[in-house]
Amino acid sequence: MSGTLVLLELAGQVGLLLWGSHMVSTGMQRGFGTELRCALERTLVHRWQAFLMGLGITTLLQSSTATGLMATSFTAAGVIALAPALAVMLGANVGTALVAQVLAFNVGLIAAPLVLIGVLSFRWSSGSRIKNLGRVAIGLGLMLMALAGLQHMLGTVENTPLLRSILQALGAEPFLAILVASLLTWGCHSSVAIVLLVASLEATHVVGATESLALVLGANIGGALPALFHASTPAARRLPFGNLLVRIAGAIVVVPWLPEVQRALRYLTTADGELAVSFHLTFNLLLAIAFLPSVNKMAELLLRWLPDLPQVSDPGRPLYLESAALDSATVALANATRETLRMADMAESMLRSTLELFRSSDRGRAAEIPTVKRAIRQLGSAIRGYLVAISSEQTLDDAREGARLQEILSAVVNIEHASDIVANGLVEFAVKQIKRGQVLSAPELGAITAMHTEVLESLKLAMAVFLHGDQADARRLVKRKVRLRQMEAEATALSVQLLREAMLAGRFTGNEAAAAEESGALLRIVRDLRRVHSYMASFAYPITQRRRFRSRTRVNSERSPETAGSSIRPPSPGNPPDMPGDNTEHRD
Repeated sequence: MSGTLVLLELAGQVGLLLWGSHMVSTGMQRGFGTELRCALERTLVHRWQAFLMGLGITTLLQSSTATGLMATSFTAAGVIALAPALAVMLGANVGTALVAQVLAFNVGLIAAPLVLIGVLSFRWSSGSRIKNLGRVAIGLGLMLMALAGLQHMLGTVENTPLLRSILQALGAEPFLAILVASLLTWGCHSSVAIVLLVASLEATHVVGATESLALVLGANIGGALPALFHASTPAARRLPFGNLLVRIAGAIVVVPWLPEVQRALRYLTTADGELAVSFHLTFNLLLAIAFLPSVNKMAELLLRWLPDLPQVSDPGRPLYLESAALDSATVALANATRETLRMADMAESMLRSTLELFRSSDRGRAAEIPTVKRAIRQLGSAIRGYLVAISSEQTLDDAREGARLQEILSAVVNIEHASDIVANGLVEFAVKQIKRGQVLSAPELGAITAMHTEVLESLKLAMAVFLHGDQADARRLVKRKVRLRQMEAEATALSVQLLREAMLAGRFTGNEAAAAEESGALLRIVRDLRRVHSYMASFAYPITQRRRFRSRTRVNSERSPETAGSSIRPPSPGNPPDMPGDNTEHRD
């Protein structure tokens, strides 16, 4: 076999190994990502709990990078402290070493059955979790096939002169071996794959025992690099930087003693290929024992070395849209959700300021509202771009993730449109009223205040629906539109009554235009508040639609095929399902 064909086959087997690792990680994240993220968030209090949770989640995901992204997201957002997050990473490092230990066993015989079971589960199952477990099984089977192929292929190239000269250079220069393995792991984003590759090289005697240990040290260092280079803020860099420092410190201590370490490990294992993975596990266990008691001091040093940037007074600057989280759809969607809640808070502040504007006629307050509107627009644009990046990085074939992305996008658009109505409608009209010296009467202010309160309460309920997707809250939100229509009718009656009283008092004698303009002020304000409320009620529609569609599908499945096919159609843009309590879409 020529050298070119050997390199091509080697690259293909390594690529298959990496793709299998990627499928296992994404399958677990898509199937159980939300539960794992919540479990991680609940236990990030004590360092030992955090260590064990990091170990467990990484063992399931088979990726310390994915676990690190979750912990980094929580740390950067200030949800958890840095010290327990460092404990999570120590546990994640041990977890990825355990994964390599398990995969290093001679289990190639189950590779083909795993792929077959995975394909059948993925194609025939209707449940998203079963599909993702099938993805995991396919990934494990591909990894085992790749490992078996590597061992078979590398055994035939042991005596290749070019390969022997390169490996001899690595054996004479352990730091060069560490550097090469670090760069390979950084490029592959998988320390498990590189450690298993090193184990295959050792098993086929392509590299010596001492050289394999140096390569494993490089894989450990390189595994900490992707998260560090993807982080965009000092708060996000602290955790991966701390993890990198721990691994570098351990490598510096161990490098001078590699021959002694190799001889000591020979007492534990004599099988070819097991030395590298045994050293990988031992190295990370020793790092956890050495650094776990001092995570608090490490956190203090990292906070001193990487202080927060000076706060820029730009409310439109995203705080949670970390690019490092794009590799994990679950974490990235959670970040986009947090930013959407910030947009809702800004919209609420605009509404409150608008009511104060009508009450006090303070033009200085009116100048602040357009600034908030621009911040909402800026933040909405950033969230939309982030959602596009998520869909580019992830296939989002999981139904829940795809639906959640659509819900976030819809929420962003609704908040932007509501803020436009407040700034371009309510505020501009209030400023014109102030310039003309026109003041709303006490009954008019009372009607506006009552309707304004109703809109604010609906906004809070809409955010609860957006976060939790509760059916009862969604129905309550839609039914509040009935109350808004009643209040609009009451405001219309009040406007007519006040106009009649003014005409009887002779205030507009000979000036019908002024009468029409003053009588329409209240109705215009009420109309804009109702339009804002219609966008708040839109948060409930995806929830109620899903429920009605599931209900109709269940009824349809109980009927005969001939009857069912003619009576039920799924929701679509041309066939929207009815809304409980409200059979009309907002037309504003």
